[in-house]
Order: sequence, then structure tokens, then C-alpha cells
Amino acid sequence: MYTYEQPSMFSGKRGAALIAVIILHVFLAWALYTGLAGNLIQKIIPPVEIAQIDKPKEVDKPPPPPPKLEDIKPFVPPPEFVDIAAPPPENAPTQSTQVATAPVAVQAAPAPPAPKASTNIRMDPRHPLKIGEDYYPDASKRANEEGKCIVQVTVSATGKIIAESIQTSSGFPRLDEACLKGVHGQQVIPATEDGKPVEKTVSIPIVWKLTGK
Repeated sequence: MYTYEQPSMFSGKRGAALIAVIILHVFLAWALYTGLAGNLIQKIIPPVEIAQIDKPKEVDKPPPPPPKLEDIKPFVPPPEFVDIAAPPPENAPTQSTQVATAPVAVQAAPAPPAPKASTNIRMDPRHPLKIGEDYYPDASKRANEEGKCIVQVTVSATGKIIAESIQTSSGFPRLDEACLKGVHGQQVIPATEDGKPVEKTVSIPIVWKLTGK
């Protein structure tokens, strides 16, 4: 009669592997206890060495250029005007050499005429010119026409404008016509010379500009 016996845990290949694992664990425990594992790790992974790196020296900057000296201009004194007709100073030395010269008749220059007191033509606030927004041509307003014209006028001694003409056009015939109508026959303060009113021709600028834009 045959009897069955359970195989031992340490028999066969399985037993050999188990014995190898046990031996490995015992070796590791012994290595940790004796410090062998730490030496082995230090050989495999060497310790990191920290080296101090010197800071690079600063490069010496070149010295700034010397300030530029401004050119010093020499001082030149202004010329002195000497009056030829003035007598020589008392302490001036006299010359010993005398030169005979023929007498020269000196004719005095005529005195310049005294400037005449004069005034220019001025606007009379009692008689304003017919210019401005109230006299703006309706067609020019609708067409948004703006401009500046210069009117040449002749004012009599009585202060009345007796002639007018366009000296510089505004660029729009309607505005030029309004300039002439605005000054025609108007009264201003006449120019004077030596306190007396005189006839004179002057230029008057007139600006047409829409203010309700």
C-alpha cells in the first residue's frame, strides 16, 4: 500500500529560491548594521561638492571725457567816434612842422526839415462801416463762403470815402462786392499833417467768417 507524503518547503527549485531570498535579506540586514551599504552608496553616488565661484571683477570704466571748453571770443571794444570839428585838448602836444594851406570856404549844410506831425486814417465810432454778420450776403451764408479781402480806399480831407477798389480778392465775387458796398461813401476820421486834415489813400482788410457753424 502506498502512502502520500507532502513535499518539504525547502525541497526542489522552489526551496532553493526561498533559501536564496532569505540569505539575501540576512546579507542586507548585516550590511546596514555594519555601514557597508552607506560606503557602497557613497562609491556609487559620490557626494556633491560645493565650490565657491569668485565674483567676476568689475571692468574699470574709462574716465569720462573732459568737459568741452566753450570758445572764448575776444572782447572787441566798440569804435569811438571822434568829432572832427571839436577843438584839440589843452594838454595835447603841438606839432613843430607847419604846412601852409589855402583857405577853404566851408558852407554850412542846410538843416533838415523838422518832421511833420501827422496822423493816419481812423475809424469813426459814430459812423461804423457796413461790414460784419449783419451785412453777410445770404447766398454766401448758404454756400458757406468765407474769406478775407483787402480794399484800397481814398479818404478826402472831410473824412468821406470817395473811391474804393479791391486790392486783394477774398476768392468769392459776392464777398468782394460786399466789401466795396461796406465802405462806399462811409465817413471816417481823416488823416492829418501839421494838424490839418488831408486826403489820403490806405488799405483796409475785411474778414468774412461765419460764426454760427
